[in-house]
Amino acid sequence: MSATTPTEPAEAAVPRRTLRDMSRAALESANRYWQPIVKTMRFGARGAPVSMGALVLLWVLALVTGSVWRQSEYVVRHFAVGIVPFEHWRIWTPLSAGLWAPTLFGYLGATVLIFFVAAPIERKIGSTRFAIAAVSTQILGALLGLGLAVAAKLFDESWGFRLHVGTALGPTTWIVGVAMVASSRMDTLWRRRIRVGLIALLLTLFLFGGHLQDVIRLAAAFVGLVLGPWIVGRSSRGKVTTGTRREGRVLVAIIVAASALGPALAALSPNAIGPFAVLRELFRGIAYTTEEVRDICDATPGSLDCRRGELELRLGGVGPTILSLMPSLFLLVVSDGLRRGRRFAWFAAVAGQVLLLAMSLLNYVNRFVGADESDWVFYDFESATAYRTIVPFLTPLAVLVVLVATRRFFDVRAPRGTYTRLAAVMAALTAGLAAIYVLGGLAARNAFDHTPTLSGLLADFPERLIPPVYLQWLDPRFLPDGAVATFLYEWTGVAFWLVASVLVLGTFLVPAYGAETDATGRARELLRRSGGTALSWMTTWRGNRYWFAADGASFVAYRVVGGVAITTGDPVGPRDRLRDNVVAFAEFASSSGWSLCYYSVSVELKEIADDLGWGAIQVAEETVLDLTKLAFTGKRFQDVRTSINRAKKSGVEAEWTTFHTAPIEIRDQIVAISEEWVADKGMPEMGFTLGGLDEVDDVEVRCLIAVDADRHVHGVTSWLPVYRDGVVVGWTLDFMRRRSDGFRPTMEFLIASAALLLKDEGAEFVSLSGAPLAKVGDAASQDALPAPDALTGALDRLLEVLGAALEPVYGFRSLLAFKSKFQPDYVPMYMVFADPAALPSIGNAIGRAYLPEVSLGQGMKLVRTIIDR
Repeated sequence: MSATTPTEPAEAAVPRRTLRDMSRAALESANRYWQPIVKTMRFGARGAPVSMGALVLLWVLALVTGSVWRQSEYVVRHFAVGIVPFEHWRIWTPLSAGLWAPTLFGYLGATVLIFFVAAPIERKIGSTRFAIAAVSTQILGALLGLGLAVAAKLFDESWGFRLHVGTALGPTTWIVGVAMVASSRMDTLWRRRIRVGLIALLLTLFLFGGHLQDVIRLAAAFVGLVLGPWIVGRSSRGKVTTGTRREGRVLVAIIVAASALGPALAALSPNAIGPFAVLRELFRGIAYTTEEVRDICDATPGSLDCRRGELELRLGGVGPTILSLMPSLFLLVVSDGLRRGRRFAWFAAVAGQVLLLAMSLLNYVNRFVGADESDWVFYDFESATAYRTIVPFLTPLAVLVVLVATRRFFDVRAPRGTYTRLAAVMAALTAGLAAIYVLGGLAARNAFDHTPTLSGLLADFPERLIPPVYLQWLDPRFLPDGAVATFLYEWTGVAFWLVASVLVLGTFLVPAYGAETDATGRARELLRRSGGTALSWMTTWRGNRYWFAADGASFVAYRVVGGVAITTGDPVGPRDRLRDNVVAFAEFASSSGWSLCYYSVSVELKEIADDLGWGAIQVAEETVLDLTKLAFTGKRFQDVRTSINRAKKSGVEAEWTTFHTAPIEIRDQIVAISEEWVADKGMPEMGFTLGGLDEVDDVEVRCLIAVDADRHVHGVTSWLPVYRDGVVVGWTLDFMRRRSDGFRPTMEFLIASAALLLKDEGAEFVSLSGAPLAKVGDAASQDALPAPDALTGALDRLLEVLGAALEPVYGFRSLLAFKSKFQPDYVPMYMVFADPAALPSIGNAIGRAYLPEVSLGQGMKLVRTIIDR
């Protein structure tokens, strides 16, 4: 007994300790989950007395008036804003309406918005300006919204009457208003995104929900847009509209997504009254039972009541409702493809809008042409006004116009064969679902109101894939009258759309490196095996086409602009085959009817061109750092060492990443910095041999970012690999962006850090790339060159003038001077051409290659810049 007694407590203590450990681990896990949220809320509360005061007042008033759990009639009567309260001289309601919320969910939502939207804005613009913005947008937004509500009666008596008797409560009015006010001082990217996204959301609520609160919120947003520059001033970036292609894709995707969500939002809102709320009939109907429909149709076959019952039976139930929402889900998937710039997504979106237009027209013809008011089955409003009649046409038509106007943004193609495989899988999916539907229908033939045949089930299957509202002009062959039949009848289409959406989304996730991705993949493999110049990775960029040598060991990347074939650097392949490849590609270009220009090529290729009797002009200067001898010592590198020391004191560190794998908060900051830089130029990004974010988003391109302790990105550089015999021996600087209000010597710090880090990794050199239309003036070397002919000399002088004219806009010469801080070796880069008579067209082609999307206004701005010089 004495021997066992001491052991019993020890054995019993083991599970207790384990339980304590498990509890402690659970608490630690919960703490890790909630800590960021609590930290964010604490951070939101600091420095925002007006926001926090408004939040406290909101809940105090809610508790005092008892409007937390249910809407208080007293609050609505005395403090909600509306036309009727104003008619009874309750003129304080435009302000008081922002101090209550209609429901508990309204209070909870307002609390979240105050913590995560209002409070950060107050810290950003200051409490005084925040208070002015909140009060002014609340009052003026309410007054403007009431004016719009009065005007609504002029063109829609039904909607106008509902607005007239309606009231509005909620702090979202002033929260939206201050967000729009604050956007005036935001950086370019977020100013554009917040304005487009918020207005798209508010317009969707206005057009589809249509309640007085929706009208007032939208009015407050426009008031904030107008008052913003007066209250907080304009951004230091000024009024800019220029954006990158990447950002244009995002904005178009937002518009398409809003157009898809609007009708669904109206369908899910039981009291939607907006001018576009008629589109909710695309999603929902009144549930009829099969027995009710059968009795009606047996008694009066072909009658309107029978017809109505059949159509509503199709729309009733969970399955038909979800099936009606599937096109919206598919358009959301397509929106993600548009965000990624996928060409297929653009075609799919266009096809979807055209189909919606066609269906709307067919519905219109079926409902209204030759029909009297008693035949209108779905438009269950008091009156079918003109705008309600044309509403189904307006949304897809407007989106279609936007898509056509921005079609140039969507040029990213998936690898060859992607959509062939998709078509095969979709065909198999359709065949499989058809087999399941037909065989299941035959097995459950007694579960339909009419016994279906094999041919009848086959003919009916395509209709199961179509949202039921678009079948209203077709009489159903049979209707389900049992669980199995109902499942097959209602859910076959849902399964089809869900799988199709997942498959299409998968094609958007497939990496796409270039316009001809199969050829790009082949070019990448050759580049890794044989290597090339420091700029050879640019041959893999989108927009290039490829010529492959007969032996398959070499290639030339080129693009054809205005009948001129312009190469991207030297031919890639064995260097002992360089001359053969130069001549072979020249013959290929000539046989295709193109003039030839080898652009940004090496001295070695220029020497081959001299032997062939071709002309050459220096167009850039490459700067190279030999890492084997690199040491930032001595007076010459004082600025470089200073940047490194200042970064250390400021807590700024250099960190390697890739854009593809970086956390989303890092990627967003990189995008914001890039958009800000483009906006400052007032001109689109240059392409060709100058990469942007699309080129940075490559798994083999490394990014070195400057980040501080708070994970704020101060600058970013991208580095392209340089291969030799399958091994990376060097890296080439491409993308350079710095936050305007960040750590000032960011670029010096990043380039110096990259050189030191890459040296430690064993790289032989880094190229700081070339600066177009800029070169080191070396009189001795210029005297050594043969005298150019008149046309070549004229083009050389033109490039010199153009480089000087573009300096205020793009700063190529300043960039070259900046790189001189690192004491690089200078390597000239040339443009080589076979026919001097083609120089005018070559010059035009190069300009269009660098600026393919310059608008007329931007071109005029560039001309004015040149003239002002």
